Amino acid sequence: MTEVNGAPEGASRGGDGAEPLLKLRGIDKHFGPVQALYGVNLDLPAGQVTGLCGDNGAGKSVLTRCIAGAHQPDHGEIFFEGKPVHIRSTRDASALGVETVYQDLALADNLDIVQNMFLGRERLRYGLLDEDSMELQAAETLSTLRVTTVRSIRQPVASLSGGQRQSVAVAKAVMWNSKLVLLDEPTAALGVVQTRSVLDLIRRLRDHGLAVMVISHNLNDVFEVADRIAVLYLGRMVAEGPASDFDRQSVVEYMTTGAANGRPHEPAAASGKG
Repeated sequence: MTEVNGAPEGASRGGDGAEPLLKLRGIDKHFGPVQALYGVNLDLPAGQVTGLCGDNGAGKSVLTRCIAGAHQPDHGEIFFEGKPVHIRSTRDASALGVETVYQDLALADNLDIVQNMFLGRERLRYGLLDEDSMELQAAETLSTLRVTTVRSIRQPVASLSGGQRQSVAVAKAVMWNSKLVLLDEPTAALGVVQTRSVLDLIRRLRDHGLAVMVISHNLNDVFEVADRIAVLYLGRMVAEGPASDFDRQSVVEYMTTGAANGRPHEPAAASGKG
């Protein structure tokens, strides 16, 4: 049984009645007089992909940054593995096992793959960089996630395609005992083949037992990989539930009006996934 950071492949995928890995309850966020989030509730179960949808200005980035520790909520509670937590910084989030891959990927073009994966967390041995140890773990992580398209783990990131860069950024995130990975527009500006590769990688993260939240405007990609869908509208969570509760038209309606067929979302009573 293959493991990524201690999570066995085929681990529980957040079945009925399972406690979500992360729960948000009543999250509010203000920026001066502007309120960006209003009492947001959200569940992110382990072993499932949650697609977070919303139009521009809906609050997706603010919510993501609250989970990632870049913003602190003004009100509300965050529970991780069933326990209340305070995420005051990105360091706090990383300590819990929350890693974020933003749209700009935050990779250094002038460094190679290994150097990027350990950037800021370099290993030392006798006061010198432990290149062998870092190269070995980087190679093992890429292999476990089946990222096989790169020519060499020592090639500069500047030489990688968009899909390869995204794969390296995701591998970097999951290498640090991650339990929850937040992906911001992971397929933006990618071609068909590269998009397919990234979506396959997202499925592998899920199958290794990680919780994954994908923020995307591309509903085709969302429905391709999401087990659950959550929709923000003007800072409010207007719909959340199993992907089978939704179709593309209903998600668009929630994104643009806050309701579908003129009615708010009513979760399936028997789903037990919320």
